[in-house]
Amino acid sequence: MNQLLQEEVEKRRTFAIISHPDAGKTTITEQFLLVGGVIREKGTVQGRGRNSAGFATSDWMEVEQQRGISVTSSVMQVDYQGHRVNIVDTPGHDDFSEDTYRTLMAVDAAVMVVDSTEGIEPQTKKLFEVVSRRGIPVFTFINKLDRDGRFPLELVEELEEVLGIDAYPMNWPMGMGSHLLGLYDLYNDRLELRGKEGDERFVPLDGNGEAQGDHDFKTSTVYSDAMEDAQLLSIAGNEFDRERIDNGKLTPVFFGSALTGFGVETFFDAFVELAPCPSAMEDVNGELIQATDEKLTGFVFKIQANMNPAHRDRIAFARIVSGQFEKGKTVTLSRTKRSLRLAHTTQFMADERENVQTAYAGDIIGLFDTGNFQIGDTIYEGNHYVEFPALPEFTPEMFVKVTPKNVMRQKSFHTGMEQLVQEGAIQLYRTYHGNEYLLGAIGQLQFEVFEHRLLHEYKAEVTMEPLGSKVTRWIDPEDMNPRMSSSRNILAKDRFDQPVILFENEFAMNWFEDRWPDVKLHKLM
Repeated sequence: MNQLLQEEVEKRRTFAIISHPDAGKTTITEQFLLVGGVIREKGTVQGRGRNSAGFATSDWMEVEQQRGISVTSSVMQVDYQGHRVNIVDTPGHDDFSEDTYRTLMAVDAAVMVVDSTEGIEPQTKKLFEVVSRRGIPVFTFINKLDRDGRFPLELVEELEEVLGIDAYPMNWPMGMGSHLLGLYDLYNDRLELRGKEGDERFVPLDGNGEAQGDHDFKTSTVYSDAMEDAQLLSIAGNEFDRERIDNGKLTPVFFGSALTGFGVETFFDAFVELAPCPSAMEDVNGELIQATDEKLTGFVFKIQANMNPAHRDRIAFARIVSGQFEKGKTVTLSRTKRSLRLAHTTQFMADERENVQTAYAGDIIGLFDTGNFQIGDTIYEGNHYVEFPALPEFTPEMFVKVTPKNVMRQKSFHTGMEQLVQEGAIQLYRTYHGNEYLLGAIGQLQFEVFEHRLLHEYKAEVTMEPLGSKVTRWIDPEDMNPRMSSSRNILAKDRFDQPVILFENEFAMNWFEDRWPDVKLHKLM
């Protein structure tokens, strides 16, 4: 076995951050970058490349900065405690969950951020179910300890009952809000005091689980209550089990405040210690591709247009599954069987990037794309064919008809439509009768962001006419018949020219099935 390859793979930690909107996902991401020395202050990302220009935010897209939301996954990389950590900050808004779902296929672990005042919220539950199906480790950070929230025991019980996963508290709050004294660190046998810096914030515990030395706080109620809770957890709580953590059956639970940074470094230390390095991934034939295999393999899980609007660039985000990437390496694209030379590749710090010379399994690299790649594409080195399973796609539920306002900007309109649709957040259709453009999406916000980006990135102003919700089904091309058209449906083609029917409702679809019993209807996720 290649010793260098083995060592580099063991250094890698690749994870996604999931949460309900406003739970503090982007804030904790920036705290990770802060403790890793990549940024100098929250809200800024220090450029690492020679050509980087100052700072950038992890929510790098203009529409994200204007609206204060995350609508696309951001990829960031930091070296920490001898590890190369790849962090993916996923969209929190439910309308953009498809991007998150695909991203979760490209990571080895997940950090789940929970608001201590709200507990387990709908989007958290939905995303956890995706993570759970993959069986990857989940590390829980219960956030906003700087505010008065729900009782810690109540939060942990809800975590177990709602999500169906056992929990192991790694630390325990000593108070909260304005009465927050610190954290009782069960994993490291110490206290972590609020308001202290460096090693002064840590107080070791004696054999009885009490703080060593004379301290005024030892007479406080919050300290004694935390002591009692810690004793209760040691007797009645779950046992620490590394194997169950690795299998996604037990989640280590940490408390802290992403806003103030309290408890984040302790969490990050434990994460890089306990999280797995890249492991084997199964291809479509059931063959295991080991991370330490010397042949390079990987797959594209995301495409992003206009990360640099001045250059109209397009980047395909690829997760390396095995082997070593080297600049200029030639690979085969499994879908087309074409050979491609990977001469222009980057690594990311939000929207800042630098040319990458080498990368290993677990790393996420950006491939400059002139239209070769699609989401889900596999790349592989050598003659042995490899193809990884398809990534999830959602069946759209809401539709609009879109037309350009300025006929003189038709080229910009068509270019923008084509490039933004290829990112996978929204789907494009053309009607059979009239050849009109229709857009399909999971939620209304996707249309608003799409319209904003067309205008600001492509100078294409459009009119969007709402068509309401539809029941979307695909049919086999040989079954297509223009007589299927009725007042209850719209016949169309998707961007791959596959026939699709947009039904007004379930009743209309049932009526169609009764009339055309031999036609099979298909849907995505």
